[in-house]
Amino acid sequence: MSQTGLEAFDSTIQTTNIWLNGIMERMGWTDRHRAYSALRSVLHALRDHMTVDVAASFAAQLPLLIRGVFYEGWHPAGKPIKDRHRSAFLEQVRREFRGYPEADIEEVVKAVLQEISRHVTTGEVEGVKQILPHEIRALWP
Repeated sequence: MSQTGLEAFDSTIQTTNIWLNGIMERMGWTDRHRAYSALRSVLHALRDHMTVDVAASFAAQLPLLIRGVFYEGWHPAGKPIKDRHRSAFLEQVRREFRGYPEADIEEVVKAVLQEISRHVTTGEVEGVKQILPHEIRALWP
């Protein structure tokens, strides 16, 4: 039975839930909102470390709903951000992943990146990795 009456919307909801379930499984969580917050936080940090062209190419491979999360609040001027150190990347994720102070942010990032790698083509993932500084790229499994 259709949830929305529109196949494209039903499909993206189903696909998004698959991504969230994958993150929850990797992290041992049962809270879907926590998985969504993790996905959103990492997507935003990645996006802000990409050039506009790479961000658009990467986003084109994301399911419709996740693509919307990726672009949410994006201001492409001045991207990629200047501070491209691992600590700054992890701090950006930590700031957006508020409400879960006990979380191991590095493990959260790795779990989300693993899930992205599961669903986005290898070529696209490699393209994103190549523009990231080595110390951030090393977070990608």
